[in-house]
Amino acid sequence: MSNESKKVDPNEVEEQANEPKEELKDSVKAEEVVEEPKAEEPKAEEPVAEEPKAEEPVAEEPVAEEPKAEEQPAKPKKSTKKTPKAASASDTGVEDFNWDEFAADEMETSGDQAEYEKLYSETLSTIAENEVIDGTVISMNKREVVINIGYKSEGVISLSEFRYDPDLKVGDKVEVYVDSQEDKKGQLVLSHKKARAMRSWDRVNQALDQDEVIKGYIKCRTKGGMIVDVFGIEAFLPGSQIDVKPIRDYDAYVGKNMEFKVVKINHEFKNVVVSHKALIEEELEQQKKEIIAKLEKGQVLEGTVKNITSYGVFIDLGGVDGLIHITDLSWGRVNHPEEIVELDQKLNVVILDFDDDKKRIALGLKQLTPHPWDSLDEALKVGDQVKGRVVVMADYGAFVEIAAGVEGLIHVSEMSWSQHLRSAQEFMKVGDEVDAVILTLDREERKMSLGMKQLKTDPWEKIDEKYGVGSRHTAKVRNFTNFGVFVEIEEGVDGLIHISDLSWTKKIKHPAEFTAIAADIEVVVLEIDKDNRRLSLGHKQLEENPWDVFESVFGVDSIHEGTIIELMDKGAVVALPYGVEGFVTPKHLVKEDGSPVKMDEKLDFKVIEFNKSAKKIILSHSRIHEDEKKSSDRSSKQSEGAEVRKATRKLKTNLEKTTLGDISELAALKSEMEENQKSAKKKEGDKE
Repeated sequence: MSNESKKVDPNEVEEQANEPKEELKDSVKAEEVVEEPKAEEPKAEEPVAEEPKAEEPVAEEPVAEEPKAEEQPAKPKKSTKKTPKAASASDTGVEDFNWDEFAADEMETSGDQAEYEKLYSETLSTIAENEVIDGTVISMNKREVVINIGYKSEGVISLSEFRYDPDLKVGDKVEVYVDSQEDKKGQLVLSHKKARAMRSWDRVNQALDQDEVIKGYIKCRTKGGMIVDVFGIEAFLPGSQIDVKPIRDYDAYVGKNMEFKVVKINHEFKNVVVSHKALIEEELEQQKKEIIAKLEKGQVLEGTVKNITSYGVFIDLGGVDGLIHITDLSWGRVNHPEEIVELDQKLNVVILDFDDDKKRIALGLKQLTPHPWDSLDEALKVGDQVKGRVVVMADYGAFVEIAAGVEGLIHVSEMSWSQHLRSAQEFMKVGDEVDAVILTLDREERKMSLGMKQLKTDPWEKIDEKYGVGSRHTAKVRNFTNFGVFVEIEEGVDGLIHISDLSWTKKIKHPAEFTAIAADIEVVVLEIDKDNRRLSLGHKQLEENPWDVFESVFGVDSIHEGTIIELMDKGAVVALPYGVEGFVTPKHLVKEDGSPVKMDEKLDFKVIEFNKSAKKIILSHSRIHEDEKKSSDRSSKQSEGAEVRKATRKLKTNLEKTTLGDISELAALKSEMEENQKSAKKKEGDKE
């Protein structure tokens, strides 16, 4: 019987383990028993399997007890196949059997060894370099993490590659990149950082599409926000997306691991924007709904100052924000909310109004205290003098706070007795302490008007005594008009100098030609209108009227040297001595040689008209040489007439003595006279 047949029947092998020498005998008997079924005696097979030493009695009992035909034909078939294999003792493999190993239950055959190697190899993962696979953390320390990927050896990765995940622990699944199956030391080389980089964009896009919450490590601060390591990608976290509250110290977040949501991806530039605020807002949104559902107008709540702006203060009511407008912070004037509250301050506020749809809540702080007007002194009345601080300035006046939350308006017209209105900023500025008189007081409307000029005496009450007609004063020029100059003698006392009262001699077209704004000018009071609070003033009246003297100096036909100071189409203005100006028409500007006059040219002019009432002098330059010509013509005619009269007298004398013989002499005299007349006419023609 062969060694293979023993393996088929393990019960037989166990019974014969201590009796190797009798094995051959039993195997021979087994062969004989196997041959018996050919003679249709299957009873011999079962005794061999159960008790080989007492075959026959054991074989008889099973035959009698088992009438089934199915088992009998099956056993002869097995024995039939094994019979030829156990033909010789050498084929059984007994000689090669290792009895020591068999006794220790460590017997192995070549077939079992191959099978075991196959089963062991199936327990190992097949990996390839440069691929990303999943592994399991089996141990970790302060510096390294040991990863099992199902390979024959584990990989070691630096703990710094997992700094984004401080909750990493043994048993966690992580993705790793196989750098090398074996390095020079035979160690498996893995990288978690490279694995994250290879799968990062897929994960980021998946997180955006599925609205997933991811973890990231804040690396550093940058302009406008922070840089966050997400799956190995540097994502941008805007400063406004860190928290629902304003961030005052960005550096406090550097090095922290936080949860984020991907809110935007720019695939072209590979930019990722994340938000931590979105996670907080989702939680707060539900809290807001619950809080707003419980709100009631007039309800008093405790809140924390979250943010301060120029127009108000935002209060955190425990998940929902409300706004206290700057006008609801205090009954008094507030220039900036920082004067009343500060960041992170806890205070009680009252709900003024809220909007369920827009989720806006209007809060008030001053409403928790009584209105100052309700506690205003009852004895205060119109005419009382009060003291206050200027809190607001406007062009039309100033608001003065006489008590906390109680203000009065001083209109600019009540700041001075002056009639011409000025800006309120000329009298005071914000923060000044001023005294005033109550002009009106309305407790129901909570309004009050004040005045400052009432603290001074009205200068018009005794205007006649101080500024009588004819009195001389020094005034300050305040304004110009086309018809005159407005001046101020003292505060509240103004007057007008008409343009015609500025100078006796000069022709003034606009007051700016004579004086300037803010300049001092001497004036004389000409008239007082007390009812309208007006003074009529003059400047030229400081001197006597020079036209009384000019009438004798600049008489008609008098000649004076003048300078042309202005040329125009209608003529020219000439400056004469004593500051007087005259006017010359174009036809009187013709020079003797026919050439035109020029600016600043000095010439002699003859007065051809003098009007004292109109203060007007008309001059002429051409009249001078015209009169000279007429004078010369007159003298030449006078000489010619004398010669004619002499000749006539001589002729008469001769006529008395003449005779018929003297006719020739008379003819000669006549021809002489004609020649004299021709010569005279010729001279006149040359002169012209």
